[in-house]
Amino acid sequence: MRLHDFFAATAVRLATKTALVCEGRRSSYADIAAQAQALAHSLHRHGIRRGDRVALFLDNSEAMVAAVFAVLQVGAVFMPVNTLTKADKLAYLLNDAQARGLVTQTALIGVAQDAVANAPSVQHGWMVGDEPASVGTNAAVGHATWLAYPAPQPASPRADASLPKLDTAVIDQDLAAIIYTSGSTGHPKGVMLTHLNMVAAQHSVSQYLGLREDDIITCALPLAFDYGLYQVLMAFKLGATVVLERSFTYPVKVLQTMAREGVTVFPGVPTMFALLTALDNMADFDLSRLRLITNTAAALPQAHIRRIRALFPQAMLYSMYGLTECKRVTYLPPEQLDIRPTSVGRGMPNEEVWLVDEAGHRLPDGSTGELVIRGSHVMRGYWNKPAETAERLRPGPLAGEMVLYSGDVFRTDAEGWLYFVGRRDDIIKSRGEKVSPREVENVLHELPGVLEVAVVGVDDSLLGQAVKAFIVLAPGRAYTERDIIKHCHARLENFMVPKWVEFTAGLPRTDTGKIRKTGLC
Repeated sequence: MRLHDFFAATAVRLATKTALVCEGRRSSYADIAAQAQALAHSLHRHGIRRGDRVALFLDNSEAMVAAVFAVLQVGAVFMPVNTLTKADKLAYLLNDAQARGLVTQTALIGVAQDAVANAPSVQHGWMVGDEPASVGTNAAVGHATWLAYPAPQPASPRADASLPKLDTAVIDQDLAAIIYTSGSTGHPKGVMLTHLNMVAAQHSVSQYLGLREDDIITCALPLAFDYGLYQVLMAFKLGATVVLERSFTYPVKVLQTMAREGVTVFPGVPTMFALLTALDNMADFDLSRLRLITNTAAALPQAHIRRIRALFPQAMLYSMYGLTECKRVTYLPPEQLDIRPTSVGRGMPNEEVWLVDEAGHRLPDGSTGELVIRGSHVMRGYWNKPAETAERLRPGPLAGEMVLYSGDVFRTDAEGWLYFVGRRDDIIKSRGEKVSPREVENVLHELPGVLEVAVVGVDDSLLGQAVKAFIVLAPGRAYTERDIIKHCHARLENFMVPKWVEFTAGLPRTDTGKIRKTGLC
């Protein structure tokens, strides 16, 4: 099946059920279907066809969710773009993908207009929102025409509220999305994902998490980030409800909404959990219905795992690892947390993973090497970048197939459980030894009041590279550089102990919220 077929079926089966709760508005599946239908017809009427790329430059909102399914319904390819993106980068993405359309909101029209002025492939833009816009709708600005985001027809629980069949030629081998990597080094790369890729990932993740139709999933992750996007895709396949937040900037507000809505599933990333564990009023929020907590983007420090489990003893915590090129790779069953808390688990259903050495030879359990992923969820490649694609997609064990080389280094224990070591290009070489930044970061997180840590290698004439730690402390907490180094000496080999420690109010981040180490020195 194609990615949007699941939503079309749910919109008929559960038309009146609440699909989305966002900024106080409750939208049924019929509401979302009607809004998607209206936009799909407008896209089609203005020339968007099978295979065309349409950028979605929108905050987390009902309009963003509907736009995903509208683009898919006309056979086109959606490109979610983080709303923090600046005009020059947005123009790069539009030009790289040769996007034909852009859907945005009036609050972002200045950035969008500047970008489109330098992206001649974009013929039409659609605007949503009540705020005054700097350009009128149905107005031509340069080469592009700006249109109003169309109002839906009144929602109906009848079967005709489902999405229209505007393009029946699309098959599961066609592209569904291009999701750009964060671009922490060099230009962003567009990850090409087919309907098959996304349906396979959606099915496997839903299966091992045991997601249900009666779940209420909070999502404070950007929908431009695949982790956030899949919360909606998985929920809408099952007929669950998504409580959509703009962001996690105000965690107390999010917690209040979670308590009010009786949320059962809470997906997060380490930065979100660091904010939660620093709050002193968690007891004020009734989150007793919460049954699942998931983490990805970066491995949770062991200290944070202990705090999260103490805060939510009734919930199962899934520690996971994934990458945009295939959505998800591994998960650790909750019952394994006490046995191997620093592991990210094993491969998920319908997937095979293994480690290789630098020569590409498969390694036995108990080894350290690069993780390789085989499965139907692996990307088609990087848009318009054959050289970069060839670096990551290489021949697999069966004739004619390609597998994904992750670029990430892992180790396995004797039973085959995986432990993240670091990005292949992040490994620090000090005194002739290889240092895993992650191992040092885990030790630093053991200190009370340490919210976030980034460990990097810096050039050193004597050591080759010296280990340097950047540390964010909770308000009111104070340590000296000597305190940190002494703590590390008691727990790490000498060559792994930071030579330098810098305390900072915050760490730079990518558009998806990951800590950006590039430029730290």
